[in-house]
Amino acid sequence: MSAVDTRVDQRMEAVTRRNKIHPHKMVLYIGITSLVMMFIALTSAYIVRRASGNWLEFSIPGIFYINTLVILLSSLTLQLAYRAFKRERSGAYRGWITTTFVLGIAFLFLQYLGWEELAAQGVPLKINPAGDFVYSISWLHAAHVVGGIAALAVSLVLAYAIKLRRTPVRQLRLELIMIYWHFVDGLWLYLIIFLSLQR
Repeated sequence: MSAVDTRVDQRMEAVTRRNKIHPHKMVLYIGITSLVMMFIALTSAYIVRRASGNWLEFSIPGIFYINTLVILLSSLTLQLAYRAFKRERSGAYRGWITTTFVLGIAFLFLQYLGWEELAAQGVPLKINPAGDFVYSISWLHAAHVVGGIAALAVSLVLAYAIKLRRTPVRQLRLELIMIYWHFVDGLWLYLIIFLSLQR
């Protein structure tokens, strides 16, 4: 490890000792809170608009439920990757972080198939507010999943490019990714339950 990395690690350890929550985590929590408020506003608008009439009733694509299992499984594999990281088990860490990345890609692919299934049901975009809301909410969530996949891609590259060592900098990076990924997983679970209850 270089002298620069050592100094960065020492500074981060000092910041962590002074604060109960690392500043980077605090920023992430604030961003997550903003996103939670945005999605609550969207689902509230869904309820209000549905009550006003001219609402097309249709079934949520079954593939969305399969997607739910996929994204929940990805949270589990990321947790296992974190455990392997803390134990500095390089092979297990690479395997679990790769699996998480693949499951994230699979989620997006299945999401696309779900949108295709909606269109096949006769619910294309810009025909009825009911379909528009489902497309908008799921697209917006998918965009945030893409952000998580980009962060996972960085961790994936580093997992294979750099020897695994449990340093404060690398642990913090992985913890930030894990917090965000668990958030998008929990958010999808909320959305799929919400949409299912509205049928």
